[in-house]
Amino acid sequence: MASGVKPRVKTPKKATAGEAFTIKTLISHKMESGQRKDKKTGELIPRSIINRFTCEFNGTSVIDISIEPAVSTNPYFQFDAVVQEAGDMVFTWYDDDGSVYDTTKSVAIG
Repeated sequence: MASGVKPRVKTPKKATAGEAFTIKTLISHKMESGQRKDKKTGELIPRSIINRFTCEFNGTSVIDISIEPAVSTNPYFQFDAVVQEAGDMVFTWYDDDGSVYDTTKSVAIG
């Protein structure tokens, strides 16, 4: 598991049923390529790259992104969603090293 990884998500607390709203996500992650060497030991630093990002609303997929190694440090995604009911949005980031980072945000209808 990479150290210092912190997922952040910004969603509205309330949405209007059937109307689009914007979601912003960022995960603090070094995105280590596996090609750099440790300056002290000279050994390769193990690869650790976020390779997939998903968002689900009440168990239904909203977005599923495959991420290639060329993506920058601290990947940021912004997208729109439409919901018809209140519920939970689950955001998940998958790391090459097997680590999984997730966070949940509730959205109310109002």
